[in-house]
Amino acid sequence: MSWFLLLIQVTVTIITGVFFYTQLRSQKQAQPRVRKEATKELENLRKMRTITLTEPLAEHVRPREFSDIIGQQDGIKALMAILCGENPQHVIIYGPPGVGKTCAARLALEAAKESPGTPFKSNAPFIEMDATCVRFDERAIADPLIGSVHDPIYQGAGPLGVQGVPQPKPGAVTRAHGGVLFLDEIGELHPIQMNKLLKVLEDRKVHFESAYYNPDDPNVPRYIHEVFRHGLPADFRLIGATTRSPEEISPALRSRCMEIYFRALEPEEITQIAFEAAERANYPMSRENARIVGRYAACGRDAVNMVQMASGLAQLEGRKNILASDLEWVAESGHYPERPGQAAAQENRVGTVHGLAVTGSHQGAVMEIEAVAGKGVGHVRVTGIVEEEELGNSGHTMRRKSTAHASAENVMTLLRNLGYADDDTDLHINFPGGAPVDGPSAGVAMTVVAVSALTGRPVDGSMAVTGEIGVHGSVLPVGGVPAKVEAAMRAGLTKVLIPRENYLDRFEHLRIQVTPIDTIEQALNQMLLPAALQETAESDRLPQEALAASGK
Repeated sequence: MSWFLLLIQVTVTIITGVFFYTQLRSQKQAQPRVRKEATKELENLRKMRTITLTEPLAEHVRPREFSDIIGQQDGIKALMAILCGENPQHVIIYGPPGVGKTCAARLALEAAKESPGTPFKSNAPFIEMDATCVRFDERAIADPLIGSVHDPIYQGAGPLGVQGVPQPKPGAVTRAHGGVLFLDEIGELHPIQMNKLLKVLEDRKVHFESAYYNPDDPNVPRYIHEVFRHGLPADFRLIGATTRSPEEISPALRSRCMEIYFRALEPEEITQIAFEAAERANYPMSRENARIVGRYAACGRDAVNMVQMASGLAQLEGRKNILASDLEWVAESGHYPERPGQAAAQENRVGTVHGLAVTGSHQGAVMEIEAVAGKGVGHVRVTGIVEEEELGNSGHTMRRKSTAHASAENVMTLLRNLGYADDDTDLHINFPGGAPVDGPSAGVAMTVVAVSALTGRPVDGSMAVTGEIGVHGSVLPVGGVPAKVEAAMRAGLTKVLIPRENYLDRFEHLRIQVTPIDTIEQALNQMLLPAALQETAESDRLPQEALAASGK
């Protein structure tokens, strides 16, 4: 019996030895193949790196200093004030795309490094991430923004994982330690990630947890003990950029950040960008042709793209300059909508007034408001795109009139009290142009144009007005007045009436007269001209029209 057991033992030993010998031999045979394959891939990689294309024009014209960023002097000044001091703060930059938010953030950090008393070191990092691309696993397996723990159960845990040791993996918040974390489109960040980020901003470190971490395990390296006990450092300053409005951003995030605004670019500013881009592309064009780009491009990125395509057309035809026909073809083929003109008509007209508004990109705009009065039953009608809001749920829905509608009703009540209208008068107020109108700031303008329509007195076409109107005739403060004043100045107007509470000392240094008012009577006295002036202007114009018709 003993010899039989010995035979079995010898047989098992031989089989085991043969198995391991075969495995070892196959590994040795496989190693040259693996090395050969790795060498081949390395050669392919090096060969690919030798192939490069020319730098895109968008990269070539990217701003390298603050003076290269067109039209954002106020935003840059605010950003510098927040970052370049002894106590830099977190920032959210609002603004339309393609106006220089990312470039300004990069340059601001470089300027902050050289500021006296700054906490930023000379090697402070600038880590950039796009919030729309931050993908994470809700099981915390991977998190490129905050960081994660690679538990030993996961594939590729490595030697430490074999020993049952969890391994913390730092995210962008740790890589940005001591510098700036720039999160583009921060308004698109997932709510879970947003909550995690808020915690990091509060603690200035990242805490990790793992069911596999044992503080008494001697196999755990000291640095991993340190991470689990005290967290990974994440003391940075956040700069978030977004094209959304402030109301769409998390209130918890906004409360932790300073807020600054980059505005939409004006046509002349886009013209400048296009002109310089053409020069750098070695396909110059005239200023007049560059203005074609300013008429169609909505931002600097659009301007560069139009110049890029136009230079390609010139190259195909063997030219070294860009023609107007090139840019017009690009605008048509690219379906670029033409931007409305900035200049405002300055004729003195009955029933037409220049009002002021602020668009979604925090940019001021001049809008014409029209009014017609007639016999009726005392109704007021408002047309144009005047917003309404729907409240409630499927069981109970309520529609609330916009404040433009409410202002029109206030205007009608005020006009009756002032004796301009009665129960036999109907009033039709129109907001032409197709832009949504909401907010109380058109109240004074609606009153002025209504009185003009009721009395036949023309409105001074060189003036604009903004302000909320009360039912007793008082002019109340409104928002966005600096942007509105700038819009009136760009439109070529000479005077603006604003609520007294909105008046700023810096308005005294503008090339437009800004006059504060308290009551509707002040607005009417300054904006309405005597009807005789309108009649005189019409009588002067009739002989000229008759001469023109006769051909003399």
